[in-house]
Amino acid sequence: MDSNKPIKKNVMKKILIIICLFSTAVILFDSCSEDYLNRYPLDQISDATFWNSENDLKVYNNGLYDMCMDHFNNTTILWGNGENMWSGNNSYNLNNWNLDCMSDNLTSGNSRHEYMFEIRAGVHIVKSGGSWRGGEQWLRYQGFGLIRAINIGLANYSKAKVGQDIIDNYTAEARLFRGWHYADLCAKFGDANWIDKELSTDSEELTANRTPREEVMEKALADLEFACQKLPDSWNDGGAPGRINRWAALAITSRLCLFEGTWRKYHGGTDPNKWLQKAADAALELMQNSKYSLYSTGNTEHDYSASFQVLKTLAGNKEVLYWRKYELGVAVNNANVNGGEGPTKSMVEDYLCTDGLPITLSPLYKGDEIYENVFENRDPRLRQSVLHPADQAYYNFGRSTSYNYPRVNGMTGGVKSLSGYHFLKYYNAIDAGLGWGQHELPSIIIRLGEVYLIYAEAKAELGSLTQADLDISINKLRDRVGMIHMDMTNIPVDPRYANDGVSPLIVEIRRERRVELFAEGLRYLDLRRWKQGKKLIGPSLGMRWDDAARAKYDPLGEATVKTSLVNGVEYVDVYKGTNWGNPVFDESKHYLFPIDLYFLSLNPSISQNPGWD
Repeated sequence: MDSNKPIKKNVMKKILIIICLFSTAVILFDSCSEDYLNRYPLDQISDATFWNSENDLKVYNNGLYDMCMDHFNNTTILWGNGENMWSGNNSYNLNNWNLDCMSDNLTSGNSRHEYMFEIRAGVHIVKSGGSWRGGEQWLRYQGFGLIRAINIGLANYSKAKVGQDIIDNYTAEARLFRGWHYADLCAKFGDANWIDKELSTDSEELTANRTPREEVMEKALADLEFACQKLPDSWNDGGAPGRINRWAALAITSRLCLFEGTWRKYHGGTDPNKWLQKAADAALELMQNSKYSLYSTGNTEHDYSASFQVLKTLAGNKEVLYWRKYELGVAVNNANVNGGEGPTKSMVEDYLCTDGLPITLSPLYKGDEIYENVFENRDPRLRQSVLHPADQAYYNFGRSTSYNYPRVNGMTGGVKSLSGYHFLKYYNAIDAGLGWGQHELPSIIIRLGEVYLIYAEAKAELGSLTQADLDISINKLRDRVGMIHMDMTNIPVDPRYANDGVSPLIVEIRRERRVELFAEGLRYLDLRRWKQGKKLIGPSLGMRWDDAARAKYDPLGEATVKTSLVNGVEYVDVYKGTNWGNPVFDESKHYLFPIDLYFLSLNPSISQNPGWD
């Protein structure tokens, strides 16, 4: 018999009471910041009177949306752009693109992102209670208030005096959130405590160890598949952004199944092909049967980045399956894209040349001795993601034409980039000029372009990809920017990735994903599921910064950047001399995050992840 059990149960009772009060407050008082949500008077609510009408179910689920948007206390599944008006270290740090700072894609000099730099460098540690810094709380093992709220709803929806189809709609919405959140927990921590009922203070689940990952994911899959079957194709709410519909659920399911399938394939697990096939099937159903399509006006020079640079609304954009809206006076964010973030040398060099070959093989590549040459004869998405000096006026970059680019730290005036490459993909000059907490740049949660990539990757991992598959997926993305098609009979073999342990075809599909989804917060997840942590070893380099570059761009000698040699050539070394200047990756532990010591102290039955003891 466990002698600690009474103590553990007393502690967990306190947690449950707190969760119960928190969940009730959120569900009954809060409302989402979207137009379709309504408040419900507390003095009119009880179990006996509440679960009656469709509006009751809608109001209850509105609270679930609120909780899914709460990074700090619940979950990251509806992650947005640094929303609300937090102060100090809690502001300006939770934007989709900043997540790429944990990877080999992007750098930042913002001190509020330091925990991301630590993860990038493999020097992050196990946290305990109050040691969490502002903004990094989303890495805690949490979200059980959300799970409790969902389970309460699932136990009561059937009481409503409405048709079964209406009950199924709201049940599906709640189960989507539960399956999605549990998949997110498994992606971060591996095993997770599966709870599918409302608990009492005496429930054994409160002192249980975590449920094995594969068991959790089977249950999560059942939730996701129910949502894909029972959610409506449209809620007829205007989609601005409205509620999540069946098509968005298919996209989410395809994303989560791809993660699980590739995780099991490369890390070891049961039946990875089942998950890969489900990813492909969900993606294909959406691609073939929905009314969604890639955003395109025929402008190959700007259409790729246009959806990321609009203000306030993405309503009517047929590529976007779900998004977050921000509007002054309703809900705003701190997502000031001023161009100071710095794409890495590795990222810039991964864009193909216009002949479809990597820079290591293409005769069209002009090298980086002259900055502007980096963009010549390259995939047009590069110039829509990273500023070409000639495009400064078009984008009103830096809201001034008084300065030339590129500009690096130490130089007077203008926008400085840590790497020398200026981040452009989300840049909107109007939004960049707004004050703190006034930004209205919307946030894309999931889009059709990602679904195309999921389909192609899943089929390739299954070994069943055909040219026809490429033509309805990746080649549509390439058509939007006027890029040559991927041809299965002519796949290049990039020597840089010869030791990745996968076929050249999968290398190129992964490259396509990196390029198309650059700065959408998925790269670190991708490297983890592919078991490619080795790509995080080595410094975050930037532009070539030799004597010629210094003479041309910094004639006054103001720059304070540090450099390192690559084949005898100097390049900006963004984090040189800092605590994260020499990244490591421990294969024995860094594929999973550690569990907070404070949480472990509350329930000693829960074991720490391997290597983090």
